[in-house]
Amino acid sequence: MDSKKEKEFDVASVSSGAGASPKAEFYDPSKESIWTRAGLNLESFKRAPGTTGGQAVVGAGNLEDLEKVMADAPMLQQTMKPRHLQMIAVGGSIGTGLFVGSGSALRVGGPAGVLIAWLLIGVMLINVTQALGEMSILYPVSGGFYTLAVRFLDPSFAFAMGWNYVFQWAVVLPLEITVAGTTVQYWDAAAKVPIAAWITIFWAVIMIVSLFGTLGFAEEEFWSSCLKLLVVVMFIFIGIICLCGGGPSGSLYDTYTGGKNWSNPGAFANGFKGICAVFVTAAFSFSGTELVGLAASETPNPRETMPAAVKGTFWRITVIYVTSLTIIGLLIPYNDGRLLGAPGADSGAAASPFVIALDNARIKGLSHFVNVTICISVLSIGMSCVYAGSRTLTALAETGYAPSIFAYVDKSGRPLYALIAILIWAPLAYVNVVEAGSTVFDWLVALSGLSTLFSWMSICLCHIRFRRAWKVQGHSLEELPYKALGGVYGSWFGVILITLVLIAQFYVAIWPVGGMSDNPSVVAQGFFQSYLALPVMILMYVIGYAWKRTLPQRAHDINLDSGRKSWLTVEQMREYRAERAAAPLYVRIYRMLFTN
Repeated sequence: MDSKKEKEFDVASVSSGAGASPKAEFYDPSKESIWTRAGLNLESFKRAPGTTGGQAVVGAGNLEDLEKVMADAPMLQQTMKPRHLQMIAVGGSIGTGLFVGSGSALRVGGPAGVLIAWLLIGVMLINVTQALGEMSILYPVSGGFYTLAVRFLDPSFAFAMGWNYVFQWAVVLPLEITVAGTTVQYWDAAAKVPIAAWITIFWAVIMIVSLFGTLGFAEEEFWSSCLKLLVVVMFIFIGIICLCGGGPSGSLYDTYTGGKNWSNPGAFANGFKGICAVFVTAAFSFSGTELVGLAASETPNPRETMPAAVKGTFWRITVIYVTSLTIIGLLIPYNDGRLLGAPGADSGAAASPFVIALDNARIKGLSHFVNVTICISVLSIGMSCVYAGSRTLTALAETGYAPSIFAYVDKSGRPLYALIAILIWAPLAYVNVVEAGSTVFDWLVALSGLSTLFSWMSICLCHIRFRRAWKVQGHSLEELPYKALGGVYGSWFGVILITLVLIAQFYVAIWPVGGMSDNPSVVAQGFFQSYLALPVMILMYVIGYAWKRTLPQRAHDINLDSGRKSWLTVEQMREYRAERAAAPLYVRIYRMLFTN
């Protein structure tokens, strides 16, 4: 059963047979004008009359009521192309965490501490995305992992996690706009323009891109990810040349450097505590990786596109993060006074280890190119804030945990009121114009600071519960169109490692690098800015339970059919895999590394 031979049914090919349920109403956007589909006229803002039924149903011949399965689909339109999803997975979350934040990690943990932390978190995240891929291909539902948590875990926990996730992106949006404003001040001419003006410009850019809906976000992510990957790969090659002594004459890298910085000043900056602190930084640098699970509901055939996206995470972690951070640790000593967080250091792009290394190499113009990339990366993360926040808010409304108005999806596929709800947080960026602004943001970020970790843990726990329910209800793993690489053991590994990250965060929050302050109020403030999200999460869980009075379902009661889009039998899957196994060796190797 080659993928080309799989039967996929579009709306036009469906008809109700005798005894079937009444014919479902499907909305066909292709009948609208190009201006409506693009979201550029008044008609496009009207509510979509129904789901498009645009998701491929694989194994439809095994169904009695195909229409019902097709109608059980998100209101969002499936306009994302495979290249969009793959680039969102590979380069979507690359931003200030890598380009700037890694400098702070190097200063606190040293080059060896950075590598240990990023490798461990990277392995954990590979398991998280594998689990997410397995479930999202079978269930490409609106809200992704939030909706799966409602089903497989507990609606009250999902309510707390979902709102925490929405609030995280709502707060990060103005923060990223502010960072973009400070990033452009790397240039003297731009520094003369008030930061409030830059905030206005970047807010306008994000709103304009958001106007084009899913396709606007997807295209922006594709091209910005291409740029980010180009810069990182270029930096890796330049870094290797510089380490070997091939830098310009008169620069720090015109003689062999090798591993000198690992011996002097050393591989570790602050011992075990430094590694714990970097452990936390590494985890947050990967924020946004889970967006592929949200995007699955807006692709026509997740079975074809999601495996490549999921496996792209492995290549991003190994090639982009680990390789570039290794080179940074070899090029720059951890006691360099220009790194982020060092006394007197710049807080903007000038503190980027990428910019510092290129300045040390005296390669003219490249540091400016990297700074442009950092600025675009920051805006890209801002767009991700709008996308992730609005889609999760829409799913909260669809499951009854948010006002129903946020379930509104217009004719161009935009969750209109959910988009507005996230975008109106952007003016908070103006708070940073005044001196007290950073304090306000510190506490806003603290309210949802652990949201990413809660989301990743919920994905792993969902996968564990899904596998249990799948087995208890008599299904075989052979029916699954995609199986997570580490299976349920990989998800347990993810849960354990995320728990260790939370413990490390707790440890560093109480006993920070550099020692505990003698002032109890400073200690308390530092702790709650790091760990306030946990009591907030518990409070929201209590509110969710008090509101709906729901409890987790037993494995044999979990609904495994709603939203399901793959209905192939064990025999059909065996036939499919046998055909794949008969392919030439080079094709099988390519599929193993990059696709399904």
